[in-house]
Amino acid sequence: MERALEVRVDTGRKAVLSQVDLFRGNLGKVKSEWKSDHSRVTKIDHAISLNLQTQIKELYPLDHYCSEEGKDTGTPLRLENRFSWIADPVDGTNNYALGVANCAISLGLLDEGEPVYGFLYDLNRQVLVEGGPGAGLLEDGKKVKVLPEVPMVNRSIVGMHFPLPAKRLEQLMPIIQTQRLRSLGSGALNLFHAVIGRIDGAIDFKVKVWDIAAGVAFTKATKRAIYFPEGSPFPLKEFSVNLPFCPYYAGTESFCSEARTLLNL
Repeated sequence: MERALEVRVDTGRKAVLSQVDLFRGNLGKVKSEWKSDHSRVTKIDHAISLNLQTQIKELYPLDHYCSEEGKDTGTPLRLENRFSWIADPVDGTNNYALGVANCAISLGLLDEGEPVYGFLYDLNRQVLVEGGPGAGLLEDGKKVKVLPEVPMVNRSIVGMHFPLPAKRLEQLMPIIQTQRLRSLGSGALNLFHAVIGRIDGAIDFKVKVWDIAAGVAFTKATKRAIYFPEGSPFPLKEFSVNLPFCPYYAGTESFCSEARTLLNL
């Protein structure tokens, strides 16, 4: 691994782990507020975002730091420097605020706009997942074995995020009616479990780039498929808290093939 990347991986790992006590200790204990898009936010979202930014920018002042909880400046930030960090300080804030531990800290490292390494602290299992292309995937420093692909059958498990757009709901009804669906309340965790093979696939029309930046690096580490039916957001050229959704489907090739057919892509 190139030295410039290696030192940033070490920084990202330390930064995420430094927030674990704060993250764990406030599960279900914080007051909710509501943003203009009607999504939930808490003081812990803001605190973790600021803490990650402080640690990263102290060592790499020229790197871009982009967070779901950043300020709306009205003008997108041009990502002109080589490295950018994309953070979702609490992915699954609805769960977190209500005391449900299906949530995560997600941090992705981009090189020239492409995800090259990701960190995901899974609060429910209390493990740090990390990895990227050429580095494999680790859980608490130990190599993760990707489960082998099996053909899609009626006992397959698929992660989805509801509500779905009406058109997509109709198209995906064969999967919805026949497969075992899971909606974890965390876009980052849905993608991770699909990437590792714990579920056969995931499909999400309501994620934004901060939900998936780490997970896209994981797909490159495991060589699992991910597709963007409305166009990939990567390489990411600019950032704004008002970025549009970036729908994806990911998982085994058999799942992706079925999803592609149903979505008429």
